[in-house]
Amino acid sequence: MKLDENLRAGDLVHLVKKVFEIDSYKSKIGDDDGIIVVTFIVDTEEPAKDLENFFEMGYNFVLDSDVTSGELDDGKFRVFVELERTRHAPEQIFELVEGVKKLTGFEDMRFRYFKNFKSHGATLENLQFMVPTDVASYKLAAEKDQLNTYSEFFKRSYADKVTVLDEAITFKRVYSGPVSFEIIESGPKHYVHDSIKGPVILEGKDMAEVMFLTKLIGNYNIVKVKDTFIFENSGWAVALKRIQ
Repeated sequence: MKLDENLRAGDLVHLVKKVFEIDSYKSKIGDDDGIIVVTFIVDTEEPAKDLENFFEMGYNFVLDSDVTSGELDDGKFRVFVELERTRHAPEQIFELVEGVKKLTGFEDMRFRYFKNFKSHGATLENLQFMVPTDVASYKLAAEKDQLNTYSEFFKRSYADKVTVLDEAITFKRVYSGPVSFEIIESGPKHYVHDSIKGPVILEGKDMAEVMFLTKLIGNYNIVKVKDTFIFENSGWAVALKRIQ
């Protein structure tokens, strides 16, 4: 992939998020089981438009590229790239990523599939393993372990907005400030509890934190282990560490 005359290596350093998303958003040109939507998150509008043009002009397999028309609630812009869901798609996504790495200076990038809590290294092997390349495998992936997606796990949350950027999740209610956490682990409840070692904290200030999070985020079973909060939902759990 050659960079065009308007966008050169390193031009988007510190402007694009390291974690991109696959199949988190609906296609605007076709059915989701036939079209893959790859989403890159950019800090400001002009670089987002530059990246959109970079994809449209530089890759003949890209069916459409678009950028959000206005700044989103998290203050970022999203560049959507749509391509056909075929056996070649993992290699094509990997090619897109290699181009973005040249623009950003990233040595590596990560991707989050279908709004999962956890991201994965954007290697060709991981893309080939995780990205559905036909209708049947897409439908299976969409139905599997839905509580491992932040949108489903926190579907009954009291928060007005739940956003994920890179490895952090943020909850926002209209009349209070945002509360952000680093995503540590997710999966079946027993797996998460086994992964987070240590006793459950039951001191007064810690219980006050749990009560605060229950009122802010929702009526989930929440326990604190050291500096990590474990949220439970129907046999599934996610471990989050407060960062804001």
